[in-house]
Amino acid sequence: MAFIKLYRNKLKHNYQFLQSLFGQQNIQWGIVTKLLCGNQKYIEEVINLGITELCDSRISNLKLIKKINKDITTVYIKPPAKRSIKSIVTYADVSLNTEYFTIKLLSEEAQRQDKTHRVVIMLELGDLREGVMREEIIDFYEKIFQLPNIKVVGLGTNLNCLHGVMPSEDKLIQLSLYKQIIELKFKRQIPFISAGTTVTLPLLLHKQLPDGVNHFRLGEALFWGNNLFDNSIIDGMETDVLELFAEIIEVNEKPIVPAGVLAENPSGEVFELNEEDFGRTTFRGILDVGLLDINPDFLIPQDKGLEVVGASSDMLILDLKDNKKNYKVGDLVAFKLKYMGALGLLNSNYIEKVVE
Repeated sequence: MAFIKLYRNKLKHNYQFLQSLFGQQNIQWGIVTKLLCGNQKYIEEVINLGITELCDSRISNLKLIKKINKDITTVYIKPPAKRSIKSIVTYADVSLNTEYFTIKLLSEEAQRQDKTHRVVIMLELGDLREGVMREEIIDFYEKIFQLPNIKVVGLGTNLNCLHGVMPSEDKLIQLSLYKQIIELKFKRQIPFISAGTTVTLPLLLHKQLPDGVNHFRLGEALFWGNNLFDNSIIDGMETDVLELFAEIIEVNEKPIVPAGVLAENPSGEVFELNEEDFGRTTFRGILDVGLLDINPDFLIPQDKGLEVVGASSDMLILDLKDNKKNYKVGDLVAFKLKYMGALGLLNSNYIEKVVE
C-alpha cells in the first residue's frame, strides 16, 4: 500500500506564520486549494485553520467548499469556460478574467441568479499565460464597468507559471500604476491588487513589495514554505507538510545491468548500459506505488542513501545499495514531495490520504 500524510501541526504553524506576516502589512489573502484535488478531509483541515477565502481552478472543488462552509469566499482562479458559466456564478463568489465575451456571459448569468459576481481582471506582465495586454487594459475596463451585476474588485497578474518570468518590484509597480490610472479615469475604486503568489512572497519578506499590492493567493508556500527565488525554505516555516509513505513489496540482490535485447519500455525509455556496471550487483526494493500515481522525478527519499531507479505503472524501483539498514518486505519508505508530485498523488484514487 501507499499513502500520503498531512501533518496538521506543520500546516497550522505555516498558516499562523503567513497570517501574522500578512496581518502586519494589512494584506488580505486566500489559500489556493487546487493541490488538494477536492479531498474533503484535507479541505476541511484547511478550512479549520480559520481562513475566510479559498481559491481553486476546479468548479467541483468550489462546490464542495461551499457545501462544507457556505460563508467561505470562493475564488475561481482561471479564465472561465463558456460552458461552465452557470456553475461558476453559482459556486464562485469571485473569478479571474481576461475576456470581455466571458465577463458578459457572467453578467447575464448573474442577472438570472440575482447575484453580483465579482471579477479580478488579469494583466499580462510578461509570462505569457493568461492576461489582458497592457495597451488594451483601459478600453477593456471601460466596457466591463458598463456590465450589470458585475463588480470589478481587483487587478491581478500571474508570473512564473509558464515561462518562469519572475516577479519584480518594477513589474508590480506597473500593476499598481495601472490601478491608479483606471481609478482616476473612471472614478471607480478597485479594492485589490492581487499579485501575490508563492513566488512573490520573497519580495514581501525583503520589503520590496510595492505598497499597492494588497492581496495574495498562496498554495505552495503554505505546504512547503518555499522561497522560489533561491529554492530554499523560508526561515521560520515548516517544510514537508505532506509526505508519501510506500510499502516495500520485494527486496532482492540483483545485477545492475539488465540481460537480453534492450528496446523501449512502456514509457518510451531505452536503458543505457554502463560498462563499469557489468558483473556488479545491488539490492533493489520494489514499492507499491507507480507512474499511475506519481512521476518519480518528483520524489525525494527521506533516506539519502536510497536512489530512485525508475518506475512502471504500478511499481517504483529503489536502489538500496548494500542495504545496510536491512530494508525488508513490509517496511515503509518515506519520501519528500515536490509540488507536482504531491498534485499527482492527491489526484490518485489509489493513494490513501491520512492526517496526523
